[in-house]
Amino acid sequence: MDAVKQNKPYVFAVSGVKNSGKTTFLEKLIPCLCGRGFRVALIKHDGHEFQGDIPGTDTWRLKQAGACGTAIFSGTQWMAVKQQADISPEELFPLFPEADIILLEGMKNSGYPKFEIVRKDVSDCPVCDPRTVLALVTDLPEENLRRYTERYPEMPICLPDEIERCADILEGHMREQIRRHMRE
Repeated sequence: MDAVKQNKPYVFAVSGVKNSGKTTFLEKLIPCLCGRGFRVALIKHDGHEFQGDIPGTDTWRLKQAGACGTAIFSGTQWMAVKQQADISPEELFPLFPEADIILLEGMKNSGYPKFEIVRKDVSDCPVCDPRTVLALVTDLPEENLRRYTERYPEMPICLPDEIERCADILEGHMREQIRRHMRE
């Protein structure tokens, strides 16, 4: 594990269409990576506007009163809600200086290396640029994937419950990044 740590966090995405199982996959992947000694942070992309403060809370009331942003903290945690157009995930990375890995939920059109989740009850084919996909995580029958696997024969295909294998793939990619960086 220490051999793959560096000064800045590695960034990976878990992508797929809406309701494909990204959150469920992350709920399993995060403890697996933490069990390997990594400090993992998560940034979720929401394609729709979300409610950052719960109506009726003090911070929500003060936001409604005109504050351009609110923050709340206790002895062990904090949360901030800020209005800002066109935020990028890169602008949020500094919020997690302690992280070894920052996972992005969503970001299917990004250039970040990613696991793409394709679930047979939701979609029938991958949608991400295959050049960015570390592995396809799917329960689709092999015949549905044949056209895809013929074009990308080296693409690992994992079942949704093969979390250790996915963590191995991610860790292997991190090691390759270190080797590449050392050669430069």
